Order: sequence, then structure tokens, then C-alpha cells
Amino acid sequence: MTKYIFVTGGVTSSLGKGIIAASLAKLLQARGYKVTIQKFDPYINIDPGTLNPYEHGECYVTEDGAETDLDLGHYERFLNVPTSQANNVTTGRIYQHVIQQEREGAYLGKTVQVIPHITDEIKRRMQLLGESGEYDIIITELGGTVGDIESLPFVEAVRQLRWELGANNSLVIHLTLVPYLAAAGELKTKPTQHSVKTLLEYGVQPDILVCRTEHKLSQEIRKKLAQFCNVNINAVVESIDASTIYDVPLLMLKENLDKTALTKLKLSNKNEPDLENWKNFLGKLKNPTSEVNIALVGKYVELPDAYKSITEGFIHAGATNECKVKVSYIAAESVTKENVAEKLKGMDGVLVAPGFGERGLDGKLNAIKYVRENNIPFFGICLGMQCSVIEFGRNVLGLKDANSFEMDANTSNPVINLMEEQKNITNMGGTMRLGAYDCEIKKGTKAFTIYGKTKISERHRHRYEFNNDYLKQYEAAGMIASGFNPETGLVEIVELKNHPFFVAGQFHPELKSTVANPHPLFVSFVAAALANKKSK
Repeated sequence: MTKYIFVTGGVTSSLGKGIIAASLAKLLQARGYKVTIQKFDPYINIDPGTLNPYEHGECYVTEDGAETDLDLGHYERFLNVPTSQANNVTTGRIYQHVIQQEREGAYLGKTVQVIPHITDEIKRRMQLLGESGEYDIIITELGGTVGDIESLPFVEAVRQLRWELGANNSLVIHLTLVPYLAAAGELKTKPTQHSVKTLLEYGVQPDILVCRTEHKLSQEIRKKLAQFCNVNINAVVESIDASTIYDVPLLMLKENLDKTALTKLKLSNKNEPDLENWKNFLGKLKNPTSEVNIALVGKYVELPDAYKSITEGFIHAGATNECKVKVSYIAAESVTKENVAEKLKGMDGVLVAPGFGERGLDGKLNAIKYVRENNIPFFGICLGMQCSVIEFGRNVLGLKDANSFEMDANTSNPVINLMEEQKNITNMGGTMRLGAYDCEIKKGTKAFTIYGKTKISERHRHRYEFNNDYLKQYEAAGMIASGFNPETGLVEIVELKNHPFFVAGQFHPELKSTVANPHPLFVSFVAAALANKKSK
């Protein structure tokens, strides 16, 4: 029978439930268990696809085209296992389904209510992944903080589901904050006690407390938390601030979080966890032999979470190259023709980031022109690729009004055009070209050297594409289309012939970079930046 672990949060948001869930899953996986993680978010949006990155951070896209919470990126990076539509559910999706069922007469004239109809649908979704029999353990992270009005149905669903599953088939991990008051010189347990009390009022007793803290928990503090929160003292787990999120699995191993969970689920502590590769990665990450400076030019740079997967892709690639990657976030709007040299001074490579809309476009074009003319390694992702096409069209081909149809519907040179299947779409949510698509790479290109094969698959999230009417003109001038979708002919990768490293993809390679499999485009870009630094 599949066992279930529920992760709730208390006291404050942003404590790192996703990292704790991913770390526990990594430890259980390393012991030989088949594990997956799902996230239940309390907001009413159907998915985060229509949310501004300032509101929500990056929108993570799965292989099957689900637009999801960025925590699913952590799950994949830690476990090296793809997630899917079923791994992220929002309140909006729950209500949408229940209302649709009501309209179809599925409830036989009954009054549709939060209990039982909404909670029943939540429980059904929580168990969907377990029905396949593919997983031994399913970890469910509940978004929000215990006590929030919007998360109440999720907590009630957990209460009911625990009763239905029976003893030893589920457990609740409650992540809280144990703050340090400098004036008093001590850690305070009261916020955690109140948070657990709130959870108890909803009928849920946590089995394990994971306590975020800046200082080590003394035995006295652990005993106090155990006594007043009704848990065993060995179920009070310290989660002290770490230098990197990739330390957390080893810190949780030291705290026996995995053993405690397995004991409570009446599962065997079979095999000591095999974390050799993880430790090797951490060794390289923490002991780099060199350092490179990469500029990330984007429009959401005030919130680094908007580019979370890109940042993590650089961490994986840096470790592979035994090199520390220092990322400087540069607001695209601030880059002008006059200051571009100063803005990019000291940078060994430049990445132009994905995004939507016209804001910051000119700054991205200025940055791309500068790195193209000065042989600085360049990496473009999605809109970054489209910008490289626009810049080349304007400054090399002489198409002065070359533009994307997204930015200027009246341009006489739409070198980036709206995809044919997107032209009649009116609903904005979940309607982009989403998920994994095949790409065929031309032999003899830099892309082929990077990937080492002609057939690849990458994840997409866009509405606009390279306009193939201009392809011959571009290739004659030295911008090569080195990757195509085999079915549609869509240009997936462009590169420059006579440049040390100028590669851009219509897809999002950052979404497939994991600790176990760093993405080859990131690895090669960092290597090129390193070579550029050494040549200087």
C-alpha cells in the first residue's frame, strides 16, 4: 500500500517546505524507495501560468505541459525524476472541477458544499498518483501557512484522509520557525507552540516537527517543544540555515528525519542511503578551482526567484566545471547603447533571459549587439533567442524595423511571428506551446558538439517563433539554424558561425537541469565563459 507524508507550514511563509519535502524524498529515494512529491496551492488561479513572476516567482513547466509552482523544479532537481500535471493542484483547479460536475448534474440535486464535495475532490487528487502503484511513498506539500483561511479545506482533507488511510499509513510533518531574540539572547518556542495548537484545533496532530532556526536547538529546547506539541523528542528536527539548499538532505540525514519517518510509517530502514554522487557534487560545488562572472539580463531581476531554474542550472554547470559561477542580475531597462560596455564590464559571459512583453526589449538588444561584436560568450533562452534574431536582423541584415509580432504587430519585417496554431486563441491560461517537443540537430554545428547527438527533447513555453520566410537570408549572413522541430520545421536553436559561443534556444533548457544531469547547454556556456576569462 502506498504511504503518504503531508508537509504543512506554520508561523510564517517561505520557510522552505519545498526544500524539506525534496530533501526527505531524496533520502528515501537513496534508501531504495520509489518516491514522488506533489504540491497543493491554496490560490484560486487554475495554475501560475497567468501570474506575473513578481507575484509568484518562476512558472515551472513539466514534460507534459503543466504550468506549475516553482517548487516542482526543486523536486525534479533533487530526485532527477520528471513531474507531471498531477503533481501540482490549486484551489482554482479543485473548484473548477467541482463546479463543472455540479453543472453536469453529477451531485443529483444535492447542495454542493466545501464539506464534503470540495474536500472529497482534494482527497481524490491527493491519492491520484498513488493509484498507479508506481510509488511506495507520496509526499504532499500544502502551500500557505496553517491558520490561513484559504488553506483550511486542504488541512481538513488531510484530517479526513488520515482517518481513512488508517494507522501507520500516513504522517504529518509540520515545518515551523524557532526565532532567536537577540535582545533576550535566546530561542523562542512559543510561535511553534501556537502554530501546532492551531493545527490541533483543525483536528490534525503533527508527527514530526521540523524547526527552522538560525541557532542550534539545545536538548532543553527540543524537550520543551516535544512536551508542549505532543510529539516524541526524537521527532523534533533541527533545520538550521545552510549555505546552499543542496546541504539540506545531508543535514536532514544527520537529524534522522528519514529514519523517524520510516519508523512511524512502519517501513523498513532498508539500505543505508546511497548519497555518494550527491556528496561528490557538493564537494565540487564548495571547492571550486576557478570563478566566472555571468550577467543575466532580464526584466524581473528584482526577484531572483523569477529565474530560479536558470540560477540552479548555473550551480549544476559550475560544479561540473569545478567553477564558481557568480551571476550578476542586470535590469534590461537599464542597458542603453551608451552604457552597455560599462554595464557588462568584467563579465565573462552574458545570458539574456526569457520573458514576455516589450519592456526591456531595447536593453536586451543592446546587450546582444555588444557581446556579438566583442566575441563574449552569449546564451539566449526563449525571448533571449528571439531578441538575438531581432538584433541580427536590424544590425547585420539591415532590416531596420525587424521585430517580433508580439512587440509590433505592424512591423514590415516580423522576423519573429505568432505561431499559426496560436492565431485564434482567446483564453490566455494554459494555451501556449507547452511541454516537451522533439528537436533535430544538424551535424557539424556547435549545438551538435554540445549535445553529442542529433535528436533531443526540450520543454517549451511560448507563442511566437522564428519566421522561416527569413531563414535563407539569416543563414547566408552567418546566423545558422542548427536545431529544428521535425514535424513543424520550427527553428529551435540558432547560433553564429564565427563566434566563440553564441547559442540561443527557443526552449527552456533550465527546466531539465538536475544535480544528477546538469544541462549540456549550461555546462558548455560556463566552460566557454571560463575560456573567455582565461584568454583575457
